[in-house]
Amino acid sequence: MASEQIVELTKENFETEVLQSDKPVLVDFWAEWCGPCRMVAPVLNEIAQENSNVRIAKLNVDHEQELAMNYGVQSIPTFVLFSKGEVAGRMIGAMPKASFETFIAEHAGAPAKSDTALA
Repeated sequence: MASEQIVELTKENFETEVLQSDKPVLVDFWAEWCGPCRMVAPVLNEIAQENSNVRIAKLNVDHEQELAMNYGVQSIPTFVLFSKGEVAGRMIGAMPKASFETFIAEHAGAPAKSDTALA
């Protein structure tokens, strides 16, 4: 379900890939049976390909229930942005690409694509 630019997270690699990352990481808490999760996957793939200032990662809540609980995920899709090992922001539900770009820019300091295009 993820492109080669998107990291699949497990409890084994979460600390290395997210908490110790030198870039902000947007974690998509998702499940295969979740329709809105599948709808937003192409948007996340585009962001992963276009924005080198942030990493995109996916965590399947059915496989990693403990991690999902640790971060208070109660509904999916939930998107948690980590910066310097800390939670920098959170949003819930499928969103259009522009909303993701604004969220990333506001919470991680990465320029929003729409802002860059207007400059």
